[in-house]
Amino acid sequence: MKFKAMTAVAALLLSVPAVTLADPDGDSLVINGEIEMITETAAPAHLSDAMDTIYSGWRFREDETQALQLDDFDNPGMIFADLGLDQWNKVEGEAGKSCASCHDDVAESMKGVRATYPKWNETAGEVRTLAMQINGCRTENMKAEPYKYTSGEMTNMEALISVQSRGMPVDVAIDGPVQATWEAGKEMYYTRFGQLELSCANCHEQNYGNMIRADHLSQGQINGFPTYRLKNAKLNQVHDRFKGCIRDTRGHTFDPGSPEFVALELYVASRGNGLSVEGPSVRN
Repeated sequence: MKFKAMTAVAALLLSVPAVTLADPDGDSLVINGEIEMITETAAPAHLSDAMDTIYSGWRFREDETQALQLDDFDNPGMIFADLGLDQWNKVEGEAGKSCASCHDDVAESMKGVRATYPKWNETAGEVRTLAMQINGCRTENMKAEPYKYTSGEMTNMEALISVQSRGMPVDVAIDGPVQATWEAGKEMYYTRFGQLELSCANCHEQNYGNMIRADHLSQGQINGFPTYRLKNAKLNQVHDRFKGCIRDTRGHTFDPGSPEFVALELYVASRGNGLSVEGPSVRN
């Protein structure tokens, strides 16, 4: 094992931070032998009181799982990015447009986009996640029906857009018009939920590097989303992961796309500022 093991009971209690935390492995992630990923870097300034270094979730996986992300032919998440390309070129809606009608080549037009979301949309007057922006384009420009927030179609499109930014550092703004939403997300991150009274921080800040049941606790970074999980053999959107985490506390969870999860996504994304965009990544 690469990491110090915990019993499930101890992991669920989490009433005090673990005395010692095992460091993630020192492996390097280079995709297709050419796209070098930043999987370890100094923590952003707003995390200085909590941790010095941030790590991609890839660094907490076993060798066999890590290897699946080294080559696009082995990465099962790339199948969904290919499906997203079909959607990109498909004409839908009353306007008779596709994504390509406005943005043309996806590789050129979407480069860097994933790295900055969630972000403020001046026209809409709100913080938008990438999923919200995709649906905004569909309803406002294509006059097409929106995708369901965590549907396969939405996740495919997020994967396609994410691929164009792989290797670029996450650079999510936390000040200006997004600050109030960021503060709400931060409060949620440290709020205990459910019968188990666990917060995001209890696992991903105080106990990363330890084990809970049969899996390693990472720092909960979301730079790799959408993520192909071996556990459910599909590509997963980040709000589905948020929903599952709160559900696992035996608490009332929130809906994907809700203001609560939009705020949480903004805050959690900012915790990974400086790590590379990896999506679609592979996790347990």
